[in-house]
Amino acid sequence: MKKYFLLATGLFILVLTFGSCKKTDQQALIDRQIIENYVADNNLQGAFTPSGLYYVIVAPGDTAHPAVNSTVTVDYKGSFLNGAVFDQNTNVSFALNTVILGWQEGIPLIGTGGEIILIVPSALAYGSTGRGSIIPPNTVLRFDVTLDSFTN
Repeated sequence: MKKYFLLATGLFILVLTFGSCKKTDQQALIDRQIIENYVADNNLQGAFTPSGLYYVIVAPGDTAHPAVNSTVTVDYKGSFLNGAVFDQNTNVSFALNTVILGWQEGIPLIGTGGEIILIVPSALAYGSTGRGSIIPPNTVLRFDVTLDSFTN
């Protein structure tokens, strides 16, 4: 009896694991299509990273770039793909490794003085939980970022 219980428990865990992966994969495909449509509708000329982040380097900035463990100072505007702004700030500093994965991956693509547009799939933003009442679950976001400075 104990053997069957362990087997059933193991199978249950496998089903949950693979079921959640499938759901994540489906959301990634949905996000990718949303981003591709947005890029086409807005004539953006950028590129996808392997993780699904879409970026447009508006201005590359200096040749030295921050790393994920850098402290950065930025100006930014965060908006939904319909253009509604949900957050905006200037001259704000933070450790890059404390923010969403889309920023951790995207901001190091530019140097000081650089400007970048990040179209962030939900998995690299606030995922399936969203962010309180501000950002719904599974939401693709746009960030316009200027890198003012950074320190390592």
